[in-house]
Amino acid sequence: MAHPLLLGFQDAMSPIMEELLHFHDHTLMIVFLISTMVLYIITLMMTTKLTYTNTMNAQEVEMIWTILPAIVLITIALPSLRVLYLMDEINNPHLTIKAMGHQWYWTYEYTDYENLEFDSYMTPTKTLPNGHFRLLEVDHRMVMPMESPIRMLVSAEDVLHSWAVPSLGVKTDAVPGRLNQATFIVTRPGVFYGQCSEICGANHSFMPIVIESVPLWHFENWSSLMFS
Repeated sequence: MAHPLLLGFQDAMSPIMEELLHFHDHTLMIVFLISTMVLYIITLMMTTKLTYTNTMNAQEVEMIWTILPAIVLITIALPSLRVLYLMDEINNPHLTIKAMGHQWYWTYEYTDYENLEFDSYMTPTKTLPNGHFRLLEVDHRMVMPMESPIRMLVSAEDVLHSWAVPSLGVKTDAVPGRLNQATFIVTRPGVFYGQCSEICGANHSFMPIVIESVPLWHFENWSSLMFS
């Protein structure tokens, strides 16, 4: 989860988020190089002693400032397209979970199981157990097995919402009357927090998302208890 004075991204807990972090670092280095070069040229122009300004045509310079930006765009676009296609790829998910946004809570339905559906409301501050996070904890967490491909189907009942968990690199719009899907694999056990990322009304900031990643045997025990 995020913590005070966090300047970068949250730690990656899925392969997709790792790819996003690598792409971010790659692009940031290019931005630093461009910024340094532009600053150097500006400084050079401000401190030069040259006063000859009658040059009307410079083919070499025009070729440079046309070819260099094209190369920069290619070095950014190719990794970007790779990550984009990786995020859209869904191959044989082990579990499908449907998240339905409401004003202002989430409903989770495990479509591979019958009658496994529950609402997830934010835990009020007055009833919050010691050690839990205010405005982030819910009464029913979305439990899922670790190291398993998960397909999320996201929709909304009333207005636009957005199902987002930063540490997993997932952010999918919840649109009424439409099913959007996302896929991810959680690589380790833990509890991961997210929030609705689309302004959806007065209590938009009070519909958090909590995912609990557990080993497969623990998930099977949990699902059997939910049935009973």
